[in-house]
Amino acid sequence: MDKIKKFPQIGALIEDEFLKEYPFYLKAYFCKNIVANFKAMGNNNCEKSILLEKIKLEIQNYLRKDLQSVINATGVIIHTNLGRSVIDESIFNQCKDQICNYTNLEFDLENGKRGNRYALVLEKLKMLFECEDALVVNNNAAAVFLILNTLCFNKEIISSRGELVEIGGSFRVPEVIKAAGVKLKEVGTSNKTHLKDYEEAIDENTKLLLKTHKSNFALIGFQSDVSIIELNKLAKEKGILTYYDLGSGWCENLNKELAKNEPMIKKVLKNCDILSFSGDKLFGSVQAGIILGKKDLIEKIKKNQLLRMLRVDKITLALINQTLKAYLEKDYSKITTLRLLNDDIKHIEQKALWVQQRIKFKSDIKKSKSLVGGGSMPDKTLESRVLSFEGKALILQKKFREKNIIGRVENNNFVLDFRTIRQSDLDILIKLINSMENL
Repeated sequence: MDKIKKFPQIGALIEDEFLKEYPFYLKAYFCKNIVANFKAMGNNNCEKSILLEKIKLEIQNYLRKDLQSVINATGVIIHTNLGRSVIDESIFNQCKDQICNYTNLEFDLENGKRGNRYALVLEKLKMLFECEDALVVNNNAAAVFLILNTLCFNKEIISSRGELVEIGGSFRVPEVIKAAGVKLKEVGTSNKTHLKDYEEAIDENTKLLLKTHKSNFALIGFQSDVSIIELNKLAKEKGILTYYDLGSGWCENLNKELAKNEPMIKKVLKNCDILSFSGDKLFGSVQAGIILGKKDLIEKIKKNQLLRMLRVDKITLALINQTLKAYLEKDYSKITTLRLLNDDIKHIEQKALWVQQRIKFKSDIKKSKSLVGGGSMPDKTLESRVLSFEGKALILQKKFREKNIIGRVENNNFVLDFRTIRQSDLDILIKLINSMENL
């Protein structure tokens, strides 16, 4: 009891000058928690100065975990851990008016009655992809689940074993299928699947043929799969559906090297009943699952009670709406992901040289390779340039990370890859590097 009485009052800790830079709610929360923890441990070191040091450290650790901007110098363009596609400021500014005000999200301004929240983007999706109907949900995994749950509940679908992929965070396509209440019949082997495998597996319980794009891994060597064109033809003969889970399909204006053998959304759509893809990958917008396909099928999906749980908010719809406008107006400069993917190597080298000449530490410009990232095109790389720093690479990586500069280790050197460093990042990058005392 005597020990407890020795602890300073919470109010005295909160009001201490040592913590004056922090907001009241943080000081109150951590002061109470730290004192409670010290008491619970029966710790004798309860002097005010010790408590204040601990409280300050905990507040700093908390603030460090808060969402904040970083400079992506990893060379991975669609970096899942760094938020995937970056929204261009011009697109964000065009959305500010709708985000910061009441909107006609579900209100028909013509008749004064309740409207359709998807009307905002529906017509633009139809224009861009020449589809019959469309729908947007909160991510592509949700799209897969909703499509299968609606169209194939208690029925059977057929998929190649070589396409039953695991996506980020250990989520697996077979588990999503199972959770949707659908029976999965696997055909073929991990490296080879033939059309006859599908044909022989179809029976009276088969509702749909599923094709999943191998977007996050590459299968090379002795391998083969069945194209969506062949699958769609077989499905039509058998009176069943085809669904292509594209994951990271691309829309327009992708450079030829990356576009080679990579499914284009509009072309795929002509050879299947329904497809879905992620909004924040090669499409270059926000997280969303975009569903395109036959009107009768999407009408059924819209009536599924689960849609309410998987729908997107006005911010997502506003940003997708402006992204669609940029595509329709061929203003590809507003799509940051496309801009970085298509960036000219001379411009990348100029960026690296600009920074190198303005920082106080020695570095070398070297040739390197960048990645698309985000579970897209794992077998393709892009030419790039890096600034390479001599020294203990892991220690340098940590020092730069403390400044919110995220680079990588390559050939035992710490490097900054300038394909993913945007023009708008350059002056900030120079300032941050020069604020370091030493490397």
